[in-house]
Amino acid sequence: MNSKPILLSLFFATIILTLSMINININILPFKANFNSLTTDAKKQVTCLAENIYFEAGHEPHEGKKAVAFVTLNRLQTGNYANSICEVVQQKTGSVCQFSWYCDHTFTSKRLTIKGTPLYNEILEISTNIFLNFERMQDVTNGATYYHADYVSPGWTKLKKEKQIGRHIFYKSKGDKIDRNKGII
Repeated sequence: MNSKPILLSLFFATIILTLSMINININILPFKANFNSLTTDAKKQVTCLAENIYFEAGHEPHEGKKAVAFVTLNRLQTGNYANSICEVVQQKTGSVCQFSWYCDHTFTSKRLTIKGTPLYNEILEISTNIFLNFERMQDVTNGATYYHADYVSPGWTKLKKEKQIGRHIFYKSKGDKIDRNKGII
């Protein structure tokens, strides 16, 4: 009998156990699941995230879609905006929506017709993955909580520009401290 595989397994198990005992967070493998395996509340939150990505960055490159998801979740993590993904997406300041599509009937009337399209299915998969693995993923926006399209100028002089991804420019507010260990729901 060859004992090398057993010894190798024990060696790696010892390393993992030792690291976990000294409180080093090992986030090597992402959680894998599909939308249908989520709880009812998780499905609702992922759907809100997917709709936000679809209407804000549906035709952006993959990294641009991820960036919109990160801004949405970064807002949730700060505690300065709302208490759930859906509340962040639907949030208004006065009568102005934080995500403009949400107040525009042209877009909101299409919410049911986008479901099942290849683009929406791709975005739903991205949303599910980010929802499950947010704490494990590299934030492509560097902690941004705001963005706008590159063809508008909102005059956000008090916000720090982080980067541009596709047609969006991403910003961080000094008052927004993101707690990536807070959890999403």
